[in-house]
Amino acid sequence: MFGPDMPPSGESADSFPLTVLHLVQPCDGGVARVVTDLVADQLARGMRVAVACPPGTPLAAAVRARGAIAYDWRAGRQPGPQLASETRDLARIVRRASPDLVHTHSAKAGLCGRLAVRGRIPTVYQPHAWSFEAVDGTTAALARGWERFGARWAHRVVCVSEAERRTGERAGVRASWSVIRNGVDVARFAEPTDGPEPADRPPTVVCVGRLCRQKGQDVLLRAWPEVLDHVPGARLVLVGDGPDEQRLRAAAPASVRFAGAVDDIAPWYREADLVVLPSRWEGMALAPLEAMAAGRPVVVTDVDGARESLPPGHASRCLVPPEDPAALAAAVGRLLGGPEPRRTLGREAREHVLSTFDVRRTGAAIADVYRELTAVRCTQLGEPIFQ
Repeated sequence: MFGPDMPPSGESADSFPLTVLHLVQPCDGGVARVVTDLVADQLARGMRVAVACPPGTPLAAAVRARGAIAYDWRAGRQPGPQLASETRDLARIVRRASPDLVHTHSAKAGLCGRLAVRGRIPTVYQPHAWSFEAVDGTTAALARGWERFGARWAHRVVCVSEAERRTGERAGVRASWSVIRNGVDVARFAEPTDGPEPADRPPTVVCVGRLCRQKGQDVLLRAWPEVLDHVPGARLVLVGDGPDEQRLRAAAPASVRFAGAVDDIAPWYREADLVVLPSRWEGMALAPLEAMAAGRPVVVTDVDGARESLPPGHASRCLVPPEDPAALAAAVGRLLGGPEPRRTLGREAREHVLSTFDVRRTGAAIADVYRELTAVRCTQLGEPIFQ
């Protein structure tokens, strides 16, 4: 079954056994990178792939560049009065694309997508961290209620960590689960980084993420004066943009640089002596995996997916409680103070990601879920793009 707007190909229709439509909002940060990697892998496997997402976003440009079709779905990040019209628009896109399987990403697309499709097509829902963790009180209760109700319209819920799945189960979500951990394109990040550090460069901490409450940059800024007490002259670079940028700038001392959003994050990992992500909640964050693939040690908060992402033995030095500036400052200060421990942790981190978090594993596991839900023969899905 192929949608009328799918791009033509020189090969016969028989060589394209599956048409997948990804429904995505938000369209930047880690979610966009996950979807972009999946699209590339699935196209190489011989699938027909389309993405419905807001126009003019980094994701829309990225998937078009890789040869997938991008449908313009004008949807905001948050639910609100426009939800009914956004769901109707999405239902029209689904009819137009005529997919064999729909894969919804994050809370907003998961909400609209499941309302639009209502289980009539095999549906995968991937929360990328649960919506109810981002809110409190009545709003959190409503979000938990929706996730419990909406699970009936997901043939599979894909979590990126065992911890994320357990969080869903504790909230009362009853689903057919698959745990498929995030992966990174190790060839992009895994370059040798074991040379001596330049003598004239100050110790550098890099934090990569959208500037928002979830990522906890405000906690890092509260910890930073104590880090400077441990390591005078250290500098902090915040890479990314987002709604909290002005508030964070107002709270930042002179030793903090705001690098903004960047197209290529790899050079910033190589610039770092240490990468920190003080998130308040996650499913499994990509930035620490990318940093470790680049041979950099990380300090992360003990949220869903963090323990599962770290190499064995690293948790005691690299894992801190969320919303604890003192513990964060102590961990960062200890690691900035010793280059040899950092190099050892970085080598171990790189080997761990190379062996465990290669994006090819993620693509193959997602293809297996599609195969199961649509009964496509294994031999028809071809080989992944990342060799």
